[in-house]
Amino acid sequence: MMAQERKIATAIVGFGVSGGVFHGPLLGANPSYSVDAIVTGNPARVEAARKRFPDALIVPDYAALLARLDDGSLKLDLVVLGTPPALHRDQAIAAVDRGLHIVVDKPFAPSVADAQAMIDAAARAGVVLTVFQNRRWDGDFLTVVDLIRSGRLGEVRTFESRFEWWRPEGFGNWRDAAGADDGGGLLADLGSHLIDQAVQLFGPVEEARADLRRYSGGLGGDEDSFAELRHASGVVTRLWMNGQAPALGPRFHLLGSQAGFTSWGLDGQEAALAAGADPAKPGYGAVPSREPARLSDGSSAIDVGLLPGDYPAFYRLLADALRRGGPVPVDAGEALETLRLIERLHAATPIQSSQKEPANA
Repeated sequence: MMAQERKIATAIVGFGVSGGVFHGPLLGANPSYSVDAIVTGNPARVEAARKRFPDALIVPDYAALLARLDDGSLKLDLVVLGTPPALHRDQAIAAVDRGLHIVVDKPFAPSVADAQAMIDAAARAGVVLTVFQNRRWDGDFLTVVDLIRSGRLGEVRTFESRFEWWRPEGFGNWRDAAGADDGGGLLADLGSHLIDQAVQLFGPVEEARADLRRYSGGLGGDEDSFAELRHASGVVTRLWMNGQAPALGPRFHLLGSQAGFTSWGLDGQEAALAAGADPAKPGYGAVPSREPARLSDGSSAIDVGLLPGDYPAFYRLLADALRRGGPVPVDAGEALETLRLIERLHAATPIQSSQKEPANA
C-alpha cells in the first residue's frame, strides 16, 4: 500500500471574508492540507475559526504566530495571507525568510516595489510564492475561455467585463478608507481580477486609460472605475468595477467576427461558500439556470449553459507544485504585471470626487 503523503501544514492569517469565506473552506475541503494555525484577534472571527477548525492554534496577531514558529512550538509549510495589502510585504518576507511557502491574496501589494520585494525574497529563499487570483476559476469565465478556444466567436474584437455591487454603505472593513497608496480602491481590488482575466484571454496590454470616481467623500479609493485596454493581439477590453451600482450591467459581453456572447450575474461560488457549501461535495460550483447567458450570430440566439466554477483548483494545483514541482496555480510575475498596469493607471488618472453638498447645507 502506498504511504499516505504528509499533509501540508498551513496557517491562515486573517479570518474575515478572505480567510473565512474563501481560504478556510477550500483548505478544509482538500485532504492535502491541514489548517494548523489561524491568526485573528476579532472575537467573532475567533469563534468562527474555532468552530470550523477546532484543532487549530488561534493566535491574536502575526507577531504571535512568528514567535511560535521561532520557539519551535509550531511547525508550518505554508502561510496564507488574507490581510490588507499594506501588510503583505512585511508579512510575506517574514514567512519566506523562515523557509515557508506563501499564498498572497489580492490585491497583491500596494506597489510594484512591494510586490517585487516579495518575489525576490521568495526566490532567494527557494520557496513558492503565488497569488490568489481565484476568479480564473469562475464558471462564467471558464465558459468564455471555452467559447474562445472553440472558435465559436470567430476572431474576438471587443471584450467587456463588469463586476458591480450595490453597496452604498461601503464594505465595513479596511477597503472603505484605504487609498491607492495602501492598495485601496476598486481598480486595485476588483481590477486585479478583471485585468488578470483579460490578460489571460488576450495577452499583453499596449495602451490603457482609466476613469476613477469616488462618491463618498473623505479619504479612500475609487468606488466607480472604468478601464480600457488595447492588447497587442488587437482586442479592445473595456472593464467596469463599481460598488455603487443600483442596476447591474452584463457580467461579460464579447463580440467576435462570427458571434457574440453575453452573460449576466456573478459566479455563485462566493455566495455558496459564505452560506456554508462544502467544496468537496459533488455539484459544488455547478451553476443552475439563474440569469441568462446567450450566444448570438446576429440573426438568432441560443442559451449557453455555464461551465461549473472550480475555486478548489487553486489549492489542488498548489499541492502539486509543493509536492511534485508542478506549475504554481498563479505565477506571481503575472500578478506583478497586473499591478504594474494598475499603478500606471493610478499615476495617470486622478480620482474624481463626485460628492455633492447636502441640500440643506
